[in-house]
Amino acid sequence: MEKLSEKILKELEQLSPDEFKKFKWHLKEDKEIPASRLTEAKELDTVDLMGQKYGGTGALEVTLRLLEKISRNDLVQNLQNFSSGLTEGGNLKQTKLMMAQQFAVDVTLDPDTAHPNLILSDDGKQVYHGDVKKKLPDNPERFNYTVSVLGKQGFIEGKFYFEVQVKGKTKWTLGVAKESINRKGPITVGPKYGFWTMRLRDGDEYVVNDSPPVSLSPKSPPEKIGVFVDYEEGLVSFYDADTADLLYSFTNCPFTETIYPYFSPGLNNKGKNSAPMIITPVNLKD
Repeated sequence: MEKLSEKILKELEQLSPDEFKKFKWHLKEDKEIPASRLTEAKELDTVDLMGQKYGGTGALEVTLRLLEKISRNDLVQNLQNFSSGLTEGGNLKQTKLMMAQQFAVDVTLDPDTAHPNLILSDDGKQVYHGDVKKKLPDNPERFNYTVSVLGKQGFIEGKFYFEVQVKGKTKWTLGVAKESINRKGPITVGPKYGFWTMRLRDGDEYVVNDSPPVSLSPKSPPEKIGVFVDYEEGLVSFYDADTADLLYSFTNCPFTETIYPYFSPGLNNKGKNSAPMIITPVNLKD
């Protein structure tokens, strides 16, 4: 079977010199490959550079996206047809997730933002709701009504991705939020208020907190959610990290300030929702 890199090269060789120049210009705009290495790069060199940076399937996703930008949808279709014939793990949806996973970051929870009822693990990777409200200073950063906590790491450019295990839970909310969100009293977790999130309620009701809210019907209950953000593109995507299914994407998000990962494990509910949300390592695959 033809190798993926060979197929990408074959399609790029069909571009006119002007089209290939535009392709490389968009690739430079991603700022993942040094512009100096792309300036004189021929088609073969460009495929090699993308493979080194993104991996084989990641290079496919980048190529598809950039070919769409230069209106070569015929080549996009060729590559999509090719990808659909790849073995398991190389299909298009898996490719999209693997591309997002290339931007995995180390996220930990910020105790200074945590609601007093939340219990955080010592390593800052797990959170659940406790029945006892701790006596903590009501500093400006802390949520004092909604059982929420932010990640310590903030982002004001580029792309980032993280995964959260929600197995065994009946209620949770997960996503990202801008730095200036309201943290005191009741809050509304919608884009108008600086939140881009999805939630689970009553064990089986999945909803995206868009305007208006969007109900989801996953093929199976997701046990691990992947969250991908492209700051410059204004994109927030949610994946089932086990099946690689794209659950939902917010687009054209008006990011103008620092964005933080957002977590709400929901109330304990007499032990029915006692399982923690767990920030898990991202297992990158070639």
